[in-house]
Amino acid sequence: MTSFPNSPRLVKGGIVLVDPDSSAVQRIIALQYNPDTLTRSLQIQSTGLESGDRSEALRLKGPPVETIRLEAEIDATDQLEIAAQTATEVGVHAQLAALETIIYPASSQLQSNNRLAQSGTLEIAPMQAPLSLFVWSRNRILPVRLTEFSITEEAFDPALNPLRARVNLGMRVLSVSDLGFNHKGGSLYMVYQQQKERLAAMGQGGALSALGIGGIP
Repeated sequence: MTSFPNSPRLVKGGIVLVDPDSSAVQRIIALQYNPDTLTRSLQIQSTGLESGDRSEALRLKGPPVETIRLEAEIDATDQLEIAAQTATEVGVHAQLAALETIIYPASSQLQSNNRLAQSGTLEIAPMQAPLSLFVWSRNRILPVRLTEFSITEEAFDPALNPLRARVNLGMRVLSVSDLGFNHKGGSLYMVYQQQKERLAAMGQGGALSALGIGGIP
């Protein structure tokens, strides 16, 4: 079998979980297949339009609220063909669990809070989750919070382990308005916005003549 050393390396999208205090990488979840589509929406954060103050109509309160939606496919077929142990034992359970546990507090945290409650602690701080980063090429490394999560399991082995699934993810990008400038996620967001500005500068500018006018009256 011949190889093609000059073929481009396939870059996968995925989610990286990072300790928000130490910035240590805790888990890397690469998507098995890159989605065919990725939907983004941006909600403008303006001032005057909401209040009706015409003197403030051009002012922005901060970065837009950006949301991302995608559908990821997970399939155990290739792994079953080579008799991979995890796939033969649990199908795609492991891949699904890696995604699902992003939105679960750790069982150790739950047990610790239960012990505190039983000992009479009046105020128990909410449990802190790792910082989730959505990575979609080197130009998009975004701090996000998962807001939507649904799983459709489509095929099963004789032990009812799922062999194929579709996962719909909805994510809200966390900006400096959410995290602040000193937070690891806030600094990553600023890198993302600055990269967007650099890409915008690379775009070819238009000419007024292309719009059918010679100037602004």
